[in-house]
Amino acid sequence: MAGATASGKSKLAIRLAKKINGEIINADSMQVYKNFSLLSSRPSVKEKKLVKHHLYGFLSGKRYFSVGNWLKLVTVKINNCHKKRKVPIIVGGTGLYFNSITKGISKIPNIDIRTRAKVRKLFKRLGFKKFYNELTILDPKAKGKLLPTDSQRIQRVYEVFIKTNKSFFDWIQNTKSNFIDFDVRKIYLDTPRDELLKKIYLRTELMFKSGCVDEVKNFNKLKLNSSLSINKLIGIQEINKYLSGHISMSQCKELILIKTRQYAKRQNTWARGHMKNWNKVYSKDFAFLLKKTLKLVS
Repeated sequence: MAGATASGKSKLAIRLAKKINGEIINADSMQVYKNFSLLSSRPSVKEKKLVKHHLYGFLSGKRYFSVGNWLKLVTVKINNCHKKRKVPIIVGGTGLYFNSITKGISKIPNIDIRTRAKVRKLFKRLGFKKFYNELTILDPKAKGKLLPTDSQRIQRVYEVFIKTNKSFFDWIQNTKSNFIDFDVRKIYLDTPRDELLKKIYLRTELMFKSGCVDEVKNFNKLKLNSSLSINKLIGIQEINKYLSGHISMSQCKELILIKTRQYAKRQNTWARGHMKNWNKVYSKDFAFLLKKTLKLVS
């Protein structure tokens, strides 16, 4: 079950799991880290008591965590669920994670931190459009296959080429899913924009009331390398600007809202391009939404 940030995936997944004897497996690249429960909007302790949850908050922010790492772990969790006669329900908003299950993952060599940091520095200096143009010159096979605004993916394709001297698209050409024989039901929670914006606002307010600023303060004490994946979490940079006195609390919240809205837009754009054959569901009536989802998985 995929969907944009704040769309209500976790709530729906928990209710669904209780109905079909399921267990929930995380497919969100930021919710794997233990350093941030509030800022990453991880399911609460109360929610996790209702249904068994896997791969949430288990990893230190000191660790780099790739799609390949996640696929290995999720494969074990899926198999364990089947052994217990439980239905694995994979929930999150990281498109590449879902792609690795539905389409497979190529055996691209690991990209070292130095190369990754170099590419991210270049992206930050050039911006979306110029970086994309540089990428298509370097790797012409990327042209037309990526959106210039898909920052994570265009940086990934760039780093693969400069590290391996081979196009990302050559690497993935013969890739296939390890779950091709599984009965996979693909559901995307397609929340209308106005409704999603309200949910993003309410969730942001709740994060601050619950203590997300303290999470960032504690994280800062670790003094981690800025190139690590965890630093991409929306809110860290903005809250640090507030803590250093450069912006007010209201400005901090507004910046987080803007970034979160932009992220949600990118997620929905990804879904339109990469999840065309997924079942799109939505209803303001939660009971009806659950009923509709149950029909798709039964």
